[in-house]
Amino acid sequence: MAVAKIRVLDKHTAELIAAGEVVERPASVVKELLENTVDAGADTVTVEIRNGGITFMRITDNVPAAFLRHATSKVRTEEDLEHIGTLGFRGEALASVAAVADVRLTTCTDDSGLGTAYRIAGGEELEYEEIGAPKGTTITVSDVFYNVPARMKFLKKDVSEGNAVAGVVQRIALSHPEISFRFLRDGREELLTPGDGKLYSCIYAVLGREFAANALEVDYTLEGIRLHGYICKPSAARANRTMQHFFINGRYVKTNTAAVAMERA
Repeated sequence: MAVAKIRVLDKHTAELIAAGEVVERPASVVKELLENTVDAGADTVTVEIRNGGITFMRITDNVPAAFLRHATSKVRTEEDLEHIGTLGFRGEALASVAAVADVRLTTCTDDSGLGTAYRIAGGEELEYEEIGAPKGTTITVSDVFYNVPARMKFLKKDVSEGNAVAGVVQRIALSHPEISFRFLRDGREELLTPGDGKLYSCIYAVLGREFAANALEVDYTLEGIRLHGYICKPSAARANRTMQHFFINGRYVKTNTAAVAMERA
C-alpha cells in the first residue's frame, strides 16, 4: 500500500481554495462587493449583470475603494472582533474574487477627474495606471471561475444564477433604505429604490404595490431589543415564506425561530 505524502500547497493553489470559501457563485460575488459598498458609506449603487453574472458583473458606487487582502477599515485590533458593526470585516472579499475571476477596478477619490485603474485576474496583477474617471468606484468582474473549471460545472443556468443575484440585491436594498439601489439584468432595469431612508418606500419598490398596500407597520421595544418593520394583513397572507425577510442589525439572516414566532403571533 502506497504511503500518501503530505505536501505544502503553493500560494496560488491555497488562494484558490480560500477563495472558494467566499465565492460560491455570481450571487456571492455581488453580496461581498455590495456589502463593501454599504460599509464604505455609499448612498447610490448600481449593479449590472449579464448571463446570470457568470460572464459579467459590474458594481458602481460613489465612494473610493481598497483592493488589498486584509485591507479593511473595520478592524484594527483583536478586541474589535468582539463588536463588529459592519456587514464585512476581514478585507478578504476583493482579493478572493480576484483569485477566481478577471477583475478590473476603477476608483477616484475626489472631483479632479483623475483616477486609478487596476486589473487583476487569477490573483495576478495585469494593469495599474492613472486614467480619467468620475468620483467613486466601479468594479467589473468577468468570467467567474475561468481558472477553476471544476467549479464552473456546479453553476446553474443563467436564469437561476441571475435570480440568485437579484435576491441578494433585493435583500441588501431592504436592509438599507437610505441607499438607492439600481439593478440591471441583461440591459433591462429590474429594480430601482428611492434611497429616501423610508422602509415603506423600499418595500414598495422591491416587493411591489400589492404587498405594500397590505403592509402593517410593527415597532416594539422590550428590554433593550427593538423589533420593527412591516407584516402583511392576515387577509393577504401567502402560502409560503418566499417574501419573509428577517434582518438583525442590518444583516439578512435565515431564521426558522423568528419565522415560527411571527406566524404563531
